[in-house]
Amino acid sequence: MRVILAILFFTYFLCAIPFGFLVVRQKKGIDIRTVGSGNIGATNVVRAGGRLAGLLTLFLDAAKGFFSVWLAGVCTQQDARVMALTAAVALLAHSFPVYLKFKGGKGVATGVGVFLVLAPAAALGAAGVFLVTTVISRYVSLGSALAAGSFPVFYYLLNFWGSPGKAGNLWTLLAAVFCAGLIIGRHHQNLRRLAAGTESKFGGTKK
Repeated sequence: MRVILAILFFTYFLCAIPFGFLVVRQKKGIDIRTVGSGNIGATNVVRAGGRLAGLLTLFLDAAKGFFSVWLAGVCTQQDARVMALTAAVALLAHSFPVYLKFKGGKGVATGVGVFLVLAPAAALGAAGVFLVTTVISRYVSLGSALAAGSFPVFYYLLNFWGSPGKAGNLWTLLAAVFCAGLIIGRHHQNLRRLAAGTESKFGGTKK
């Protein structure tokens, strides 16, 4: 139990690190929360600091989630329950970081990182949904929400559906549903703007 608690505490304080905030502060000397949408994620970092800053933020946000779940697996001999809990804590930490008074990002990049460990095939499927949706619509928020919603569907289809011999894990499925719901919920304002026709496409001022 102590090992599990240590993993979860470590995950929270690692994944709460607001890399988007730090990258923009280092490069431009400004608070990204005062720019564009005010979000600390990679899309707003691109607006505030340029593409390289956005790519660095995307990588770091994904890497912290990936490393946390990977480490949980190493420390617990691939215990699916602990790895699933770690994934959930990673998303919660990024979304509600203690370092920024619990006002964080929307969890997309960190979600990619954690599920590249837990379910890489489903994560790649969801990434495909994101790319296709975003390229066609130019709405990053729409691509993010649809990708998040598609991930547990992909996981179920690849690991549970059709064959009784498939090795799906219920804990991973529950983590996928929880994280997808959290990411979609964090995009609620974007979805409302999409419904109202006021959401800006990528390159605009909102996300």
